[in-house]
Amino acid sequence: MSTTPETAPKRGSRLPRLARRAQLLEAAQEVFVANGYHAAAMDDIADRAGVSKPVLYQHFPGKLELYLALLDTSCDAIIASVRDALKSTEDNKQRVAATMHAFYDYVANAQGAFRLVFESDLTNETAVRERVDRVTHACAEAVSEVISADAGLNREQSMVLAVSLVGMAQVSARYWLASDNPTLPQEHAADLVASLAWRGIRGFPRTDG
Repeated sequence: MSTTPETAPKRGSRLPRLARRAQLLEAAQEVFVANGYHAAAMDDIADRAGVSKPVLYQHFPGKLELYLALLDTSCDAIIASVRDALKSTEDNKQRVAATMHAFYDYVANAQGAFRLVFESDLTNETAVRERVDRVTHACAEAVSEVISADAGLNREQSMVLAVSLVGMAQVSARYWLASDNPTLPQEHAADLVASLAWRGIRGFPRTDG
């Protein structure tokens, strides 16, 4: 449940530290997604969470630290989804489809966490850029391991293909979401891109070793 002003806990209510941190991150995500980093204010985040600013600062010493903590959570989520998709089957055609659907599910999430990762307005900040790059690299690493093992390609060759697949997934998913009149259902869009990706990657035959 989102922490809208109507649903946020009343000021003064006590929560365990971890629960409070989770609540603050949820409120911060709503504010950052809606306003971007530069326009978001700690006052707005505290109000959204239903806490005082001193309580917010007890958990996060500043806006950047709060943003980075939220970005870490968002990055970990898509990386874990891609890894789970790759592990979900031994059939490579289904692996491609599962990976595409993982990206489309992530982008279509109503909370908009993907905007922090792929559309951040703070990529000139080194710490943010490192985290954004980590998503592409970690997802590509996971995909390249499968390509290398099954097609017998070396690491450099596998990574080039894997980065291409990851880029295809996240860019097409963002385009689909941003369409003015998206009449194409999410599942069908992901299937189309998966079909395109599979037509290319299947040209590298699976080895017996």
